[in-house]
Amino acid sequence: MSEHHTRAELFRSLHTPGSPLVLVNAWDAASARIVAAAGARAVATTSAGVAWSLGASDGDVLGRDAAVGLVGRIAAAVSLPVTADIESGYGTTPAEVGATTRAVLDAGAVGVNVEDARHDDGGPLRDVSDQCARIGAVRAAADAAGLPLYVNARIDTFLTGAGGLDETVARAVAYLAAGADGIFVPGMVDPVTVRALVEAVPAPLNVLAGPGAPSVGELAGLGVARVSLGSAVAEAAYTVARRAADEALGAGTYGALADALDYGTLNALMR
Repeated sequence: MSEHHTRAELFRSLHTPGSPLVLVNAWDAASARIVAAAGARAVATTSAGVAWSLGASDGDVLGRDAAVGLVGRIAAAVSLPVTADIESGYGTTPAEVGATTRAVLDAGAVGVNVEDARHDDGGPLRDVSDQCARIGAVRAAADAAGLPLYVNARIDTFLTGAGGLDETVARAVAYLAAGADGIFVPGMVDPVTVRALVEAVPAPLNVLAGPGAPSVGELAGLGVARVSLGSAVAEAAYTVARRAADEALGAGTYGALADALDYGTLNALMR
């Protein structure tokens, strides 16, 4: 069994309801190594952070080659399983989504997030049949490569206001039948709704957490299997850059830089 296959099996095993996998999403090699050094069991990318770091906006704007190249650099930088946020697949057709999947597998990923949001004029969400075809293409590409890729189907009903619990569960069931392994529902942290989703969705549930959300321990008690921080870590890092710039260019002081990781620590992580 190859090391890649072993990492894929390990990543799959980490999705346990009630003992969630916590993913502090990274956007470059340095952030991935920082997360790994903190004791993470796996590393996830954030499509928004990746896009911003490469000079693009989030939302299916970044090209496939740039996104896959960044996934490869992160996978090469850590010894942990890496799961890639591939937005809606960097392709207009299921075949193109399959090509993206093959590329991220070649880059070293063992998991992917695939979202059902649309960023054109066709409405907030893809039709269920269209999204199922795209998820099926992801699964077929992984099967052809002989890798047990973990496919996390992201459902943006709550995030876009395009549906509630019933619509989310219906989409989840369809996506699982199409080949998904887990369900990711960002934009919702209400404990009652989280519990209802855990009970209704026959697969590991991923919740997007941040300030104001229940703690990891509380989400574990609700039966959540995966907790992601998404783009929030990148947002916080860039906020420090903005505060430092505002302060240095305004008051001429440097307080925003206090308590930073020192040069030696960061440099050592990259050796």
